[in-house]
Order: sequence, then structure tokens, then C-alpha cells
Amino acid sequence: MKRVGKPVFFIVLLLIAAISTLSITGFHTWYGDMKTTHIKGADDIRWGIDIRGGVDVTFSPPAGYNATKEEMASAESIIKVRMVSQNITDYEVYTDFDKNRIIVRFPWKEGETEYNPEKAIQELGETAWLTFREGQTPDISDPGNIILEGKNVVSAYVGADTSTGTSEPVVVLEFDTEGKAAFSEATSRLVGGYISIWMDENFISAPYVKQAITSGDGIIQGSFTVATAKDLADKINAGALPFRLETDNYNSISPTLGQGAKEAMVMAGIIAFAVIAVFMILLYRLPGAVAMIGLTGQLALVIASISGFFAAFPSFTLTLPGIAGIILSIGVGVDANIITAERIKEELKTGKTLDGAVNAGCKRAFTAILDGNITVIIVAIILMGAFGPPGSFFAKLLTPFFFMFGPSTAGNIYSFGYTLLMGVLFNFVMSIFASRMMLKSISRYAPFRKPWLYGGEKV
Repeated sequence: MKRVGKPVFFIVLLLIAAISTLSITGFHTWYGDMKTTHIKGADDIRWGIDIRGGVDVTFSPPAGYNATKEEMASAESIIKVRMVSQNITDYEVYTDFDKNRIIVRFPWKEGETEYNPEKAIQELGETAWLTFREGQTPDISDPGNIILEGKNVVSAYVGADTSTGTSEPVVVLEFDTEGKAAFSEATSRLVGGYISIWMDENFISAPYVKQAITSGDGIIQGSFTVATAKDLADKINAGALPFRLETDNYNSISPTLGQGAKEAMVMAGIIAFAVIAVFMILLYRLPGAVAMIGLTGQLALVIASISGFFAAFPSFTLTLPGIAGIILSIGVGVDANIITAERIKEELKTGKTLDGAVNAGCKRAFTAILDGNITVIIVAIILMGAFGPPGSFFAKLLTPFFFMFGPSTAGNIYSFGYTLLMGVLFNFVMSIFASRMMLKSISRYAPFRKPWLYGGEKV
């Protein structure tokens, strides 16, 4: 087996230290009083209602509109989907069918300082009525120039426009049979002209029609960032509300647990992590110490995936079930390192050399660790697919199994599945790869070549 170089331990240690520091502090620059966030840290995590408070708003149909129970139930379902699509997993939605009103409670955004309820509820009240219309500046009150609507869109997702050579983010649309036919006919007829795209009464873009598009897919351009393109795609996937929501009343919600609860949870987490560290080091010595370095990196990466540190993972609402998912994933990581350390001890007892015991122990523990991690990953994927937004990747993946049940969005369960999935995936990176490379590397230094440091007999 190829030996790991001596410097690998320090290289991996420095990388873990850097990612751990950045995941907590983030990276910000200041220009006068203007703060620019380049990398989000732990302070940018969106906390649940109990810890940070939020907004309580009551919606109702427009005056004179007699909404049916089916329409009210549809509006409630779409609001839930929009919440989870925006990673708002701590929310409460109640529908009063007798009084035709929907009561919604959700937390403040991360970084929110003005606590403006009106601004916070705007994104929920939009009807998200997507239309493609003939011409660059059509009369939007004239229904005759509508080519197709959002109901003809099967799915929407973020893509890259490679035709311009800049790979700018765009929203890619997949149409149903009716939409494909209408879009093909319109682009064939309007070559050399424009088709404008509107969300409700807001203009998005007016792409120039270069040639007929018969593939059944379309794109929405509009100087998007990845975040704004995803936001639009999420609204399209969530669907249009059956009626425009009007705000009856709203108010701010004070946190029931208070900011002190967050500090208490952080302190409890630090104490628990320290106790685990003492246990691992006393029982497994050097492999235990290396394992704790890897677990630190795993925890830092999970925090990064929640805060919005990675562009691919927007800021997530951290709820109590989400914290439970993190704790469970750390437990899975501890278990993985214990299995490896025990296998190394067993190999030393059979009389193998230190290098042979470390290599054989890591290799023979891999199968058991892989089986356990894959099982947890499958559970997390099922939770996210069954209780997440219907347009998400996992929901589509599980459609053949859950198509008969319909959407059942539940933010708290989705939050638990997300943090559990991220934790176990990063456990693969840290516990299975990083920790093993560090252990094989440090075992090559003379002071650390004593078998008793790895659980063997002290000579």
C-alpha cells in the first residue's frame, strides 16, 4: 500500500483549522459603515422562531372573492412549499376555513436588523403567475397576447447560458405537452421578434427569438445571480396561488426562549464535545486525538452548509430538529472512528507491526463504516424527498414511490433530514479520509511509533 507522506498530517490539520475558523467567523470587509459579506459565518445562520422571533401574519382572499375550501387548502399547501423552498423550515401555517383566512408564523431572515414585517411577508403574498407574452412591451391587461402560462411548466431549475460565453445563470423551463406545442408555434412565428416574460405584473425579461425552439425547453434570462435565479425557479415550481393574498393584520413575534437559549445551546454543545474528546483520547489515545480533529472539521463543514458558506447550499433555518440531526451525525462520526481504532488495536494484538496494523485496521473497518453511513444517508434522503418541496431533486427521485400520496411538506422533518445528510456526507470526508490520512502520516514520526499509543501493549 502506498505510504502517506509525513507532511500530510500538518497540511490536513491546517485545512481543518482554516475551514473551522471561517465557518464560525465568516469573512467580511468594511467600507466606512458598509459591510460586505464574502463568506458567511455562524452569525449568518437563520435561527428558528423560538430563538430569534419572527412574523405573525394573517392572509385572506381579496374582498368579494368567495374562496372554496379546496382553494384555501391549495393556498396553504403552496405557502408551505414556498417556505421550505426558501429553506425556511421553522414555520406554522393554520387555515381557518370558516373565516377564509390563513395564519402564518415564520422567523426573521438571517442578518435582519430592521425587523420590518411588511417586507418579510411580501414574498409570501405573491401569486407567482408566470406568463409568456408576444412582443417586447405588450399590454399585460390583454389576455390575447399570452402564449403560455406557468401551469404549462413541468419544472424549473437554474442553468447556465453558454451561448454568450459568460455562463450567466438562467432559469431553464421544461414544458408539458401543451406548453411544448404552444412554445414551438410561437417561436416559429415570432422569429426576429421578442417574447416577454412576466411574473404577476412584473417584467422579467424579453428574449430575442433567433430561431424556432422545438425541443420543449425554454430559458428565462434577466441578469440573474445564482440566488435570484433559484428564487424565481422555486416560485415557479411551487405554483401560483389560486388568488392574490391580502394581508389582514401582522405583527412581530418575540422569541419564546430568547437569545439566551442560543448561548446555552452553544455552551452545552462545547461541553458535550469536550467530554467526547476526553473519552476518545483516554480510551483510544493517539487515534482518539486524531479522530477529534476530524470531528471538528466535520462539525465545521455542517455549520458551513447551514450558514450559506457554500454557494450551492443557501442559508438554512436552524431548528431544534435540525440540531438533533447534527448531533446524530456527530454520533455517526464518533462511531466510525471507534470502529477504526478498535480494528487497529485488534491488529496489534495479532502481532502485526505498527504500519501493518494501521493499514489493515483502516482497511478492514471501512466496510462496516460504509454500510452504516449508507443506511443513514438513505433515511435522510427519504425524509427530504417525502417532506421537502415537490420540485426538489430528492422529491423527483422518489416520485415513483410517493406519487400516490401527494405533497406533504413538513419543514421540521425536512430540516432534520438536511442536517443529518450533510453531517453524514462530511463524515465520509473527515472520518473516513482525512482522519485516516492524518493517522497514517503521524505514525511515521519517531515519537509516535510506540504501539501503546494506538492501543497496543506498553513495552
